Amino acid sequence: MKTNVIVLTAASLALSACGWRDSSLNPGNWFGSSEPVQSVAADGSVNALIPPERGGLLRRPEAADLSVPIASVTKLQIDPTPSGAIILAEGVASRQGAFAAELRPVNPELVSDDGILELDFRVAYPPWETPVGDQRSRTVVDAYTLSRQDLSAVRLVRVRGAQNALESRRR
Repeated sequence: MKTNVIVLTAASLALSACGWRDSSLNPGNWFGSSEPVQSVAADGSVNALIPPERGGLLRRPEAADLSVPIASVTKLQIDPTPSGAIILAEGVASRQGAFAAELRPVNPELVSDDGILELDFRVAYPPWETPVGDQRSRTVVDAYTLSRQDLSAVRLVRVRGAQNALESRRR
């Protein structure tokens, strides 16, 4: 046991003396060099809670949005919860392999002035051709949650697809 510890210590000291300081295999180079953080101005123009953009080996560029509206929306269900509501939408994609389903608000302010919450049902497809298949194999389900505060302003929920839209009114 004593021999193993001595050999392991000697090997780690010998390895640390190697000249791999600029190598991409060195874990110390993976995240880039340290940079000073901007101080917050008196007028509050810089948010200290959001770190500045920085490059590095593990940073990926922003991915392009390749999603498209789902072919048709077949079901819209709104279920109350203690903290608001869950909007559940089901749709049929134009072909098999749809993924990354998302109910995306159309209005950046979420609810329009007349109390309409409009959501786009979007999915992404693989870049290669996939078979059409039957309707059951193309069915996609996604949900969107609303807080009580957001729900209080909603009078109508509309979920849009490429060919149709379903809506549900508040009673």
